[in-house]
Amino acid sequence: MDTTTDTKPATSLSSVTLEVADIEAARRFYAAFGVDTHIRLRAREAQDTGFRGFTLALTVSGPATVDGFVADAVDAGATVLKPAAKSLWGYGGVVQAPDGTIWKIATSAKKDTGPATREIDEFVLLLGVRDVKATKQFYVDRGLAVGKSFGGKYAEFRPADSSAVKLALYKRRALAKDLGVPDDAAGSHRIVLGGTAGAFTDPDGFAWEPAAPADRA
Repeated sequence: MDTTTDTKPATSLSSVTLEVADIEAARRFYAAFGVDTHIRLRAREAQDTGFRGFTLALTVSGPATVDGFVADAVDAGATVLKPAAKSLWGYGGVVQAPDGTIWKIATSAKKDTGPATREIDEFVLLLGVRDVKATKQFYVDRGLAVGKSFGGKYAEFRPADSSAVKLALYKRRALAKDLGVPDDAAGSHRIVLGGTAGAFTDPDGFAWEPAAPADRA
């Protein structure tokens, strides 16, 4: 495993914009889910189907908090892809929003040490990519700093500050399997990433654009 912690990254992921067919319905859902301050929304006609190649993940403090977020998502209209359950690494579940975005809510704790909260410890965008090593190098060349790297299986980048989104890479097929969905797709990713490295598209077709000053507002 490679880790890098000595320098501040020149750039990082500061915003996530989801492209949705019904922007008002999406606003209501994400407000009820409790993540509306972590994302942006943009209207776009939905013509794509299947796995969109990424998941948004919430890391929280304990199982009760996982259950709370999953319940709120389902009450607001989400579909459960994987019920919340214990695993070797902790406790978590996977839901799909009405707009098609897949969300994973997880904790490394297997038991609660306090009451459920609505706090999110980490907000993570996990991209499913064809070649983890090549895509990792692509982002390093654009100023992102590697935080952890496990060969060609997984890599994550260090956020520039506590308000930034953590970006991570995983093999696409493995990500689909972890989320409980088939690895098929037709159409765009329907997500736009905001950062300070300008506009570009990565090797797997994920588009970046310059981040606005008040990115998380």
